[in-house]
Amino acid sequence: MKHLKKALFLFLLPLLAFTVAHKFYISVTNVGYSEKDDALQIITRVFLDDMNAVLKERYGIQPKLGTKSESEMDREYFEKYLRSKFIVEIDGKTVPYTLLGKKYDTDMIICYLEVPKIDLPKVSTIAITNEMLMDMFDEQQNVVHFKIEGEKKSYVLIKSDTKGMLNL
Repeated sequence: MKHLKKALFLFLLPLLAFTVAHKFYISVTNVGYSEKDDALQIITRVFLDDMNAVLKERYGIQPKLGTKSESEMDREYFEKYLRSKFIVEIDGKTVPYTLLGKKYDTDMIICYLEVPKIDLPKVSTIAITNEMLMDMFDEQQNVVHFKIEGEKKSYVLIKSDTKGMLNL
């Protein structure tokens, strides 16, 4: 009996050790202000495989973001998706932003965005709506960290609450 328990334990141990943990779905966005550039500067990080999956699902393409095979079409669909799901508002009005660029870091896509010509002393609220990946993953959480003029505030945006706002 003792040997049977030991054999059963040794048989089950590898099975338990290799069970896959549930994947988490998260992005992180940092929002700051550059006095030198008079601009709102935004860095957002998203998992690359999730972005490729949502572009495939939404647009019916086979995106290869982050690979040597990445195409101009992949980049265009990525920017189209980004602009439809990531919105910046100043004092309640949607403002345009520039996608300065993006880079890849292991399994992440890091995007650099800028809202130029911000007269910060006249701004009372800055809001970020981030619905990226929420149309594909119900568990998606998009964290937004504001750090502007000594004001710090963080939000965890979920499917039912997709906007974070900083009052200045």
